[in-house]
Amino acid sequence: MKPYEPVARLAPVPGQRIKNAMTCDVEDYFQVSAFAPYIDRASWPARECRVEANIERILALYERHGVKATFFTLGWIAERYPQMVKQIVAAGHELASHGYGHLRASDQTQAEFSNDIRSAKALLEDIGGQAVLGYRAPSFSIGHANLWALEALHDAGYRYSSSIYPIAHDHYGMPDAPRFAFYPHGPDGLLEVPVTTVNMFGRNLPAGGGGYFRLLPYALSRWMMQKVNREDGQPALFYFHPWELDPGQPRPEGLDAKSRFRHYVNIERMEGRLERLARDFAWDRMDRIFLDKK
Repeated sequence: MKPYEPVARLAPVPGQRIKNAMTCDVEDYFQVSAFAPYIDRASWPARECRVEANIERILALYERHGVKATFFTLGWIAERYPQMVKQIVAAGHELASHGYGHLRASDQTQAEFSNDIRSAKALLEDIGGQAVLGYRAPSFSIGHANLWALEALHDAGYRYSSSIYPIAHDHYGMPDAPRFAFYPHGPDGLLEVPVTTVNMFGRNLPAGGGGYFRLLPYALSRWMMQKVNREDGQPALFYFHPWELDPGQPRPEGLDAKSRFRHYVNIERMEGRLERLARDFAWDRMDRIFLDKK
């Protein structure tokens, strides 16, 4: 892999904690990529949507702890719940793009991808009334085979992406990618900000949220993020989904054991763990942490 240009380590400020990036991928339970073999995309409009109520709980949690965050939002969701999007923006959070219909970047042609990211950006900006600078590919689906997507994002007016996960995973991952924010095509191009990992035993281990955060003991997740702040001098990037706070969500029939485990493990504990996470670290939006820090 070519040596991409990294962003400089943060200089520690005496008496201040490093601010970490809190992010939420705004999609509903039936849009999860692992459920695609079981839930027909054509059935989405008829399914019970629970995203509004879950976002309200998340916004209330952030308000309690003074957390500002970035919401990577599907255009499909924003189109149907514009008031929810406006509520996110009104609370001082960053609105970013998760594409329109939760299609993996790796499953699209270059023309299809370009159309998706441009239409989602325009839709979100129209509803939210603010510039959309960031993008996260569904299922972290940018890797060696489609790095052209990063140039397409830059051409579409995005300033940063959070779409490459430097781990080995059966659904995604680019283990040899840099662990921290880097410029794939130089400092005048797009900034890529990977989800947080720690390097142990010669490999990158996930430390930035998702199902791993629900599976692992909270103390271990906290230790890994503290290690990144303390030893690497870098902000951690955490992500989760609104459906992860919703034990009462409808459960599709016929799921294979792996998908069922990954989706539902410790889901009833997630909100409590987020409360602890909000207290234990300093948090802010992606744009305020990573942009213009050359």
